[in-house]
Amino acid sequence: MIAGVDEAGRGPLAGPVVAAAVVLTEIQKNTLLNMGLTDSKKLSPKKREKIMAAMLDMGVIWRAKAASHLRIDRMNILQATLWAMGKAVEGLPCIFSRVIVDGTFEIPHLPFVQEALPRADILVPEVAAASVFAKVLRDRVMVVLDRLYPGYGFAKHKGYPTKDHTEALIRLGSSSVHRLSFSWKKQ
Repeated sequence: MIAGVDEAGRGPLAGPVVAAAVVLTEIQKNTLLNMGLTDSKKLSPKKREKIMAAMLDMGVIWRAKAASHLRIDRMNILQATLWAMGKAVEGLPCIFSRVIVDGTFEIPHLPFVQEALPRADILVPEVAAASVFAKVLRDRVMVVLDRLYPGYGFAKHKGYPTKDHTEALIRLGSSSVHRLSFSWKKQ
């Protein structure tokens, strides 16, 4: 069995980066692929929610970990992402023989056989499933942060550097959940 790992939220100016790790049985994998499981970026929010609900209903084994904006500023986004990925994998029961990580970097100090694979979120169902968990969970966090920090539009853009977000930053300044190590000022 494979543990697939992916993240959501490396590019935003605010909020956490969320990593998830997933192990699928063959039956779960086939069911999810028939539902349209693929890279979360290729799915609508409604479809992601539907697939995540189905994964929860069928008892898919998963774990997730978030690295806060403070950890991102302290470690840098890559190291914070790899830290969250490692914690997610370490939280899984040891029923897998290898780990496939979406991207070009393996997770440091992980005591499992692993492979970094670009585009794994399209190629490996376990990684696609992890991408869905990570994206749905992060989006939910950003909706909550939108209520706590009105005016930034987090529920709409999820913290990404859109025109509306940049204009809100110019108008309001940074909130306490913005990544201070990320540049947002207009050049």
